[in-house]
Amino acid sequence: MNKLVVSPSPHIHSGISTPQCMYGVLIALIPAFLVSLYFFGLGALLVTLTSVVSCVVFEYLIQKFLLKEEPTISNGSAILTGVLLAFNLPSNLPLWIVVLGALFAIGVAKMAFGGLGNNIFNPALAGRIFLLISFPAQMTTWPIPSTLPMSLDAETGATTLSILKYGSAESLAGLDATQHLIGNIGGSLGEVSAIALLIGFAYMLWKRIITWHIPVCIIATVAVFAFLAGIGNGVEYAAKLAEMHVLSGGVLLGAIFMATDYVTSPMTKGGMVLYGILIGIITMVIRLWGAYPEGMSFAIFIMNGVTPLINNYMKPKRFGEVVKNGK
Repeated sequence: MNKLVVSPSPHIHSGISTPQCMYGVLIALIPAFLVSLYFFGLGALLVTLTSVVSCVVFEYLIQKFLLKEEPTISNGSAILTGVLLAFNLPSNLPLWIVVLGALFAIGVAKMAFGGLGNNIFNPALAGRIFLLISFPAQMTTWPIPSTLPMSLDAETGATTLSILKYGSAESLAGLDATQHLIGNIGGSLGEVSAIALLIGFAYMLWKRIITWHIPVCIIATVAVFAFLAGIGNGVEYAAKLAEMHVLSGGVLLGAIFMATDYVTSPMTKGGMVLYGILIGIITMVIRLWGAYPEGMSFAIFIMNGVTPLINNYMKPKRFGEVVKNGK
């Protein structure tokens, strides 16, 4: 029997197991899930269940029959991928499209690279980007929160990001930050309530599942970039623009739950800071000058690919290592 197992980084000694981490993140996502159920009703429930069940089934089948290895669906990673994929989708998305997204996330972005710990890109983000490119009309038709929580009928409308990109100064002034805090706005089902996402962030910090470095650096960079972009129209306008860019779209969801993925993010604190800043910059460049109103998914996806370089060039000095000048 081969008792020597060599796996990719990160190699972190901790009392927290992989299942504990996965289920800890799932617990942190409960507030946002409850808000999505309240505002988007049965559609949110069906999309989430379809995504989770599809991810679990696809991972089991691939491991059992293609890779010929013992399935590891009990560790919670497939469930977490399913929830995060669902949180990046509109609640009125046809369920067969959700299944395709789950297949791409698990089969291509995760298992094709060797499974958990080996994937280069965040599987849920890869699934979301695949669906956005393949089904742009369905993926950008956003339901307005319903007054009938368990109804499948939903009206659609413009999102805050569309208003920020194509609207006027008057339309920006009309945006209400309170609605973004509680979630009474259109958008992907898991990204609409800032308070719910921040509760999850506080829980993960308390449980030491993640550190503050990546989320805070992303959020701060987005705020500063947006403020500087709008300063030409006055401080009040710039402050409002920064506030809306932080609270709207996938900034909080991506910064807290997607960019902090252990496998696809840097290992060192300095690397995390650089990673977060660059994600914030790329997000705002796409939002302000790109073809899409949202850039968070693309920014994290791009930086996932840069993570190995960050780990290589910002790795800590080995104990006893001698560098130039004898230091």
